[in-house]
Amino acid sequence: MEMETPIPSSKQNPEMESSQTKQIFLLSGQSNMAGRGGVTKHHKWDGVVPQECQPNPTAILRFSATRHWEAAREPLHSDIDTKKVCGVGPGMSFANAVRERVGVVGLVPCAVGGTAIKEWARGEQLYESMVMRAKESVKGGGEIRGLLWYQGESDTSHQHDAEAYQGNMEKLIGNVREDLGLPSLPIIQVAIASGDEKYIEKVREAQFKISLPSVVCIDAKGLPLKEDNLHLTTEAQVKLGHMLADAYLTNFAPPQILPPHP
Repeated sequence: MEMETPIPSSKQNPEMESSQTKQIFLLSGQSNMAGRGGVTKHHKWDGVVPQECQPNPTAILRFSATRHWEAAREPLHSDIDTKKVCGVGPGMSFANAVRERVGVVGLVPCAVGGTAIKEWARGEQLYESMVMRAKESVKGGGEIRGLLWYQGESDTSHQHDAEAYQGNMEKLIGNVREDLGLPSLPIIQVAIASGDEKYIEKVREAQFKISLPSVVCIDAKGLPLKEDNLHLTTEAQVKLGHMLADAYLTNFAPPQILPPHP
């Protein structure tokens, strides 16, 4: 691991506002998508950025809270999930792992810590903000290629919430595809690794039971957690980003065109 190196902001890189053909991915859910890797118990981020999460100003861009494209860097959600301290999440290691295959990667952070699935229903602020940001992100050029979703810990405390999870998630998937006009938008959801022991298995079961076209579930269980037993460590977030990338490249990316033999 190494400390991040300063990179110019988008204001110093006007070409980032140009109509590059960005392959855009929405990052949504709650705190483990927003990223708490490297955030200490004193609520400060340690500033350590693993090699797999290093910025690449020409190949990995980020849609800011003010809806402008800029060079992506950790913490990706710092101006989105503003009520908590953000650290390393899975987004940058995902982007670094897919960029050689897909080209310029555009990340649209939307995750907010501590949010339940009912807060992501159509008409609710979080959902409407996510859809609005997604629509705005393509105006300068680019195509939305997938939604990466990691949420559910906040639905593990009450039986009703856990039992309603599958239906609520399936409704969310249908709504976001309809509202974005992308009926087969790839969705990669993460089966939760932590939460209230009372109903965590019920929520995980609901996540695995979702059987809709172009929806894939990967499992975060077993990835190392911080001492709070809730949030993934920096190391775990790097691994999760690679798992998300593998799921995307295996299931959804266009086939790799190999150069002809000489």
